[in-house]
Amino acid sequence: MISSVARWILRRLGWEIEGEPPRAGSYVLVAAPHTSNWDLAYFLAITRALGVRPRFMAKHTLFRPPLGWLLRALGGISIRRDRRANVVEQVAAELQGHPGTAVTIAVEGTRGRAGHWKSGFYHIARRAGVPVVLGFLDYPRRRGGFGPAIELSGDIGADMERIRAFYADKRGRHPDLAGEIRLREEAQGGG
Repeated sequence: MISSVARWILRRLGWEIEGEPPRAGSYVLVAAPHTSNWDLAYFLAITRALGVRPRFMAKHTLFRPPLGWLLRALGGISIRRDRRANVVEQVAAELQGHPGTAVTIAVEGTRGRAGHWKSGFYHIARRAGVPVVLGFLDYPRRRGGFGPAIELSGDIGADMERIRAFYADKRGRHPDLAGEIRLREEAQGGG
């Protein structure tokens, strides 16, 4: 029933779904571009319409009352960005320990303009041995959904070229807030 309601809402708002989620196994689901508070609502509607209940990471301050319980019920994982904790290890263990889990990561890390993507999605997928699935919202076309599943090679530069090619024509609600699709490691010569 949730899937039908989500599809109805998306149709009423003029959105269409493209692509299909992977059928089996765990994966890291990239959520990009991320330039608006509306991104989470649309992304959740699209994933629920397709029968996927992804987990997602969000800053811990969003989990305070009155909405904290709702975010947890929707699959939220509270992340403390002010503490040195190995988030990569924690999330990779979650993926390995619970087959069929999808963890969604907003790779820009913020709705504002970022100089580069956060590389956690890449390192989590490599550590867990799972693919990265390219999820997207394209506001001008009012389309969202699932792109390809990419098995990462460990060659950051080559893997990111494939990812950049996919997102080249995708635009967020506020395109001027979208940052360059590049990991800090690439700029530092790590890829």
